[in-house]
Amino acid sequence: MTFAEVEGARLHILQRGGGPVALFIHGFPFDATMWVEQLDALSGTRRCIAPDLRGFGRSSPVTGEPLSMETHAADLAAVLDLVSEERADIVGLSMGGYVALAFAELYPDRVRSLALVDTRAGPDDEQGRLGRDATAARVVQEGRSWMAATMDETLLGPDASLQARARLRTMIEGCPYETIVGALGGMRDRPDRTPVLATVTVPAAVIVGEHDTVTPPGAATLMADALQDATVHVVPGAGHLSPVERPVEVAAALRTLLERA
Repeated sequence: MTFAEVEGARLHILQRGGGPVALFIHGFPFDATMWVEQLDALSGTRRCIAPDLRGFGRSSPVTGEPLSMETHAADLAAVLDLVSEERADIVGLSMGGYVALAFAELYPDRVRSLALVDTRAGPDDEQGRLGRDATAARVVQEGRSWMAATMDETLLGPDASLQARARLRTMIEGCPYETIVGALGGMRDRPDRTPVLATVTVPAAVIVGEHDTVTPPGAATLMADALQDATVHVVPGAGHLSPVERPVEVAAALRTLLERA
């Protein structure tokens, strides 16, 4: 399956391997290619599926309304229906973590395990919401290059490789402007899902880069403490984009979780 038809959209999907499904959810403003190393590494034990979320990558373009986390979660449930899977191991990075928590709240019986990677459960504060709006306005006015340069500085660890920096820029500069604006609106409006953490009964892992300044290790530990059965993995040398910066270490942490599941 290269494409999946869901309600009002056609999603492009990367997949590897066979067996129980593991569903990988990318961050903003990225696409499914951020997970390619993990898909390859875990394909021996799982059918690894990584969709381009609605509006991202090679999936259908979007216009108009903000892209809510609930819409993305419903799309992922529809993908599971198409592959005849009741449950999946859910893995989400950053915005993908927001979607993963929305999925866990809306479809708790469909989660086999949960990996929250460089993300958080809480909502944006007032300053954060204003920042989302300012970013949307600036990217429309000035283009994506300044966003790529800013994210290079804030998302990656100090020792990130040239290849990691190149991949970040490729994904950002390939993201449609309508998607950037819609996704920023969806993240701005997302609710507080901290209470959802306590309801997650399946094995979970919180994975965070050592140098992640967006969702730092201390906050990750607090999130893990709120889950019923979670471990914390701090990825040495990585920033906020740990699966791209340290793919081997992140794959190993995910493998440990899948063995528990």
